[in-house]
Amino acid sequence: MTGTQLGLAWSRLRARRGRSLLAALGITAVGVMVGASATVSYSLATGFDRAAARAGLPDVIASFDPAPLSSVRARAQTLPDVAALSYRLVQSGVPVRNLSTDGVFGRDSHSNAHAVVEGVLGGRRGYTIVAGHDLSGRPMEAVIERGLATAWHIRVGDELDMHGFDHPHGPDNFLVVGIAVAPDNVAFPLASGPRVYVPYADARRLWFHRRSEPINQVLLWSRSPAQLPLVLEQARLATYGISGFRFVTRAGVRVLIDGAAGIVIALLIALSVVALASAAVMLSAAAYADTRRRLQSFGTLRAVGATRPQIVAGVAAEALIVAVPAATMGVVAGWALAVGPTTALLDALNEFGAGWDLAAVLAAAVLAVSGTVALTAAWPTWQAAGRAPATLLAAADVAATPRGRRLPSGPVGLGMRMAASRPLRTLATVAVLATSTAVILLMLSMAALLSRLQHDPGTVGKRYALTVPAGPAAVSAISAIPGVARAAPRYVAYAVDSYDLGESFQLVAYPGDPSLFEDPPLIAGRRVHGSTQADVGQGLAAALNLRVGSTLAAELPSGKEARFRVVGVVAALANDGLLAFVLPPRLLAADPNVAASVAVDLTPGADLAAVKADVAQLGLAATATGGVTAHSAGFLAVLAALLQTVAGIDGAVCVYAVVQMLSLTALERRRAVATLRACGADRVQLAAVFFGAALLVAVVALPLAVGLERWALGPRTAALATSYATVSLSAGDGTIAIVSAALVVAAATASAYVTRIALQASTTAGLRGD
Repeated sequence: MTGTQLGLAWSRLRARRGRSLLAALGITAVGVMVGASATVSYSLATGFDRAAARAGLPDVIASFDPAPLSSVRARAQTLPDVAALSYRLVQSGVPVRNLSTDGVFGRDSHSNAHAVVEGVLGGRRGYTIVAGHDLSGRPMEAVIERGLATAWHIRVGDELDMHGFDHPHGPDNFLVVGIAVAPDNVAFPLASGPRVYVPYADARRLWFHRRSEPINQVLLWSRSPAQLPLVLEQARLATYGISGFRFVTRAGVRVLIDGAAGIVIALLIALSVVALASAAVMLSAAAYADTRRRLQSFGTLRAVGATRPQIVAGVAAEALIVAVPAATMGVVAGWALAVGPTTALLDALNEFGAGWDLAAVLAAAVLAVSGTVALTAAWPTWQAAGRAPATLLAAADVAATPRGRRLPSGPVGLGMRMAASRPLRTLATVAVLATSTAVILLMLSMAALLSRLQHDPGTVGKRYALTVPAGPAAVSAISAIPGVARAAPRYVAYAVDSYDLGESFQLVAYPGDPSLFEDPPLIAGRRVHGSTQADVGQGLAAALNLRVGSTLAAELPSGKEARFRVVGVVAALANDGLLAFVLPPRLLAADPNVAASVAVDLTPGADLAAVKADVAQLGLAATATGGVTAHSAGFLAVLAALLQTVAGIDGAVCVYAVVQMLSLTALERRRAVATLRACGADRVQLAAVFFGAALLVAVVALPLAVGLERWALGPRTAALATSYATVSLSAGDGTIAIVSAALVVAAATASAYVTRIALQASTTAGLRGD
């Protein structure tokens, strides 16, 4: 391309500043969507690997009841393919409070009764220090997790009180020397309790002072991850005589931490594709209209010797001059809007942002948007410039198309006729608006589902309203409380598959009929009614290749095995579907120490607060049943907020699509607009004309958007979100009503904006012609 062609392209842009600005605004809007989607998708997709590499996350974290260090070390050192081992003494349920309060906002006194304190011996840590330094070996030092430091505004040099363990065993005020991130769990306060790392000697002195060098956790790093199944098999044999043995692999941690984020990644990648497709449709319609207006110009260029490729290159250069800076601004703006919520989400996951690695992704996004713009401008020009010069010179600029005889009269009807007279552009706008609105409906439906998962236990198949941390002996007393329909002990055991120790799951047992308390939809088979039978979640069935008639072999923390015949497969959302419902006899025979609580179902209309108060009179503390666990609930709230933010960004594209259509209509219909003004039309009447054009597009686009979301996007996303359960992502009537109202408001806003621009033009100039 020559400098002359670039100069000519620049001159055309300067002569058409209004249209160039309109195109730049559209490209910027698309760039915002793509930039935000790329930022969130790439950051979440790579966050766990980034954090695991930086923290040196172990390949296996094994936990068990306290045992002598010498015995555990002797067994662990016999395992094959081990690169390193680290030993911990972990105490859960520790009361902790901050002591350093100086009147600064946020640095008030805080406390938590569920802290997890890890006594650290030498060797690899499995966490990384982000502020201060690691434990130096001196007593009464503490390294705290980043989530605790952020939530309680704790700084290096502050003090923590592990209160409740006072003078008999020495002081319990710990000096915070460092802040750490460990990606093997979500961060506090999404996790119910914070993590604190202290020297092993202090942990032993405060909580295990009567035992000789006890430990209850081993971190294992393997030389070859491919050999990990062999290491786990040997570990099972080596743990004979050690009770409560359970473990989680790095792959298991990834599933637990990133499971809910995976759907967000998939949605935002899809949103990026939708944004580019929307850009292609919008810009193609605008390019087609612009090409028709410039046919005589192309004919003149062909007559003076310009070739078809030269004309196309000039138009592409003109498009790129606008597209590159506009796309850059949009992508950077999208990054700026998304980086804050993304960082908060990554912090909640104990992960790190992408940093400068994201620059290459954003640059690719700019190239993708700019290339789309250039292509949509070049293709219609290539088709048009292939005609003979005489044909191009004789072509009409823009021909009117009579449409809309059945449309209403008046200013609104006139606007509808103007839109209908440009069927290609109107259909393109309808396509963009319908697609973008469908995505908005999908995002809002997903956010609503996440909210239900947080608060509605029925969403995950739970039919009981309260959980009481008590044994079976309390069932009769709780059942006698007014408002209680039924109560039963609920046993939960954490087991692993006897054939594949890397697969862990829950065994949930109720006496009698488990479906009275947990009733997820039945997919295949029937409900369990014998002590040798099990209903398995679809997630567990997929992981272990189970079906009706298969055998579920569960190795329990006691080291014993319990086998059940699968009689049913259920669509359970709880624990990602990795669970099985059984009856207690065989489970308790294999492990009598299985944790138990009491599930309480209420009669219709019962006062939940009154029942909780009556339970408290028994000396027990009842908690309301939620949809998911405490840390998952907070995580889902963060995801819901992020989806709502993205839906708002997508809404901006809807507004632009309408503005672009109305602006092009106003430009092409300058004579008609000027005639209306000369005949006395005021601002309100002129706005009604443009509103009619926008309303026609919205009325056609809305049912298409609802159908696309309900019958295409929603079911496909639901299958992508949960392969182990059945959920509905169809937009509800309330959501559709809200989005419909938003479309009308967007149409009115766009009409007011275009009316203001049209009134700034001279009536005389408009009457001279389009």
